[in-house]
Amino acid sequence: MASTHQIQAPKSSSFILSYPTPSILLITINRPQQMNSIHFVAHWEVDAILQWFDNEPSLRVAIITGAGSKAFCAGQDLIEQAKFRKNPPPKSARSHPPSGFAGISRRVGKKPIIAAVNGFALGGGFEICLNWNSDLVVASPTASFGLPEATVGLYAAAGGLPRVVRNCGMQVATEIALTGRRLTAEEALKHNLINKISKTQESIIDESVEMAKKISLLSPDAVIVTRAGLRETWETASVERATQIISDRFEHRLFEGENMRIGLEAFATKKKPQWVPSKL
Repeated sequence: MASTHQIQAPKSSSFILSYPTPSILLITINRPQQMNSIHFVAHWEVDAILQWFDNEPSLRVAIITGAGSKAFCAGQDLIEQAKFRKNPPPKSARSHPPSGFAGISRRVGKKPIIAAVNGFALGGGFEICLNWNSDLVVASPTASFGLPEATVGLYAAAGGLPRVVRNCGMQVATEIALTGRRLTAEEALKHNLINKISKTQESIIDESVEMAKKISLLSPDAVIVTRAGLRETWETASVERATQIISDRFEHRLFEGENMRIGLEAFATKKKPQWVPSKL
């Protein structure tokens, strides 16, 4: 589908951008020969893509997946990392952006991302998926998840350790992080790490798009504020404080915005709302 977006998407040698619908962005990690591992330049490329996505009015939801059928993302490109150990480049060339691994693992952002995990998600690939990094996760029946960093002398530094503890509890998290245990898609679902398992590996993108369509039918203002509220609750110890923060930050702008008027009028007249791009 041809792009009709107001601003041209950033160029990338490691990611393919496509548009299943005009409001949905599909980002495909395109390094299948490297098991879709991500090298340092690519982290900054996808960070730029996601900043563009947040600021592009016509786009509502992003989906990230991996090229091929074997790997979603094998994490950091360890071959590149080993080369850097021998010949270190400037620190800026071997760091992640503030948004973290693949521009997602520590991303705040405005709009939701769905991870379509079509194969193994290891290390940083798993950290992309954990909790609100990807807001929703659809896994194929053949997907698996793990944090194998300790087996190669590293540790899960992109936020995976505290997040897997909060989701799975200390004992399961310790087993995942210290023994190299991989979770199957069924186990990941049991531990609330994913939302659903696709019917087949081949249907994972279609099922992720269907999930994204449900979000894209909602008020873009309401989606941004609701997502921010969920994230704030995750980050803030006090439920009441999280509620207050979101109210102070968004309530006036949401209530005064065009989309709230559109939604209420559509409800009253039993018509389908015709949302306008969010200004939040």
